[in-house]
Amino acid sequence: MTGNRASTPVMDAFRIRPANVEDIPLIFRLICELAEYEGLLPEVAATETLLREALFGDRPRAEALIGEVAGIPAGFAVYFHNFSTFLARPGLYVEDVFVRPEYRVRGLGRAFFVHLARLARERGCGRMEWAVLDWNEGALRFYRGIGARAVQEWTLHRLDEKGIASLADGPTPTS
Repeated sequence: MTGNRASTPVMDAFRIRPANVEDIPLIFRLICELAEYEGLLPEVAATETLLREALFGDRPRAEALIGEVAGIPAGFAVYFHNFSTFLARPGLYVEDVFVRPEYRVRGLGRAFFVHLARLARERGCGRMEWAVLDWNEGALRFYRGIGARAVQEWTLHRLDEKGIASLADGPTPTS
């Protein structure tokens, strides 16, 4: 992995640090808390084993940060690189940022995004992107407040595992 892997102190009480393999149980708990907040807990198929492989295996697919307030885990972020053909540069895709409710409105969410923006700049990324649920007004206000803009001209599409299998097993078009 490239980029700044050292801890970044933010104010006196916040600390954003790269996750390590010992954080897997914590990351899993935070993912479940996020899923519960979004009303999507039944959709969580992640396991600690899958997370360990995805974040720290032979070929890591993503990276994670842990946010602490006075040494107490208060949130996490998961991100990975994508690529823009138009820019011919990597992008940083923020998959999730979650701050536990009792630690919100203290600046930790902003601290995560500042840390991620610095990583993106350091790694030569041409952009940083993420998705937000359309009902999450608090998050939408927060993102506007840090200068993000909604990309109205694009609509997110997704194939789930079943859809991927169906498409992959289907016929291949010929001329």
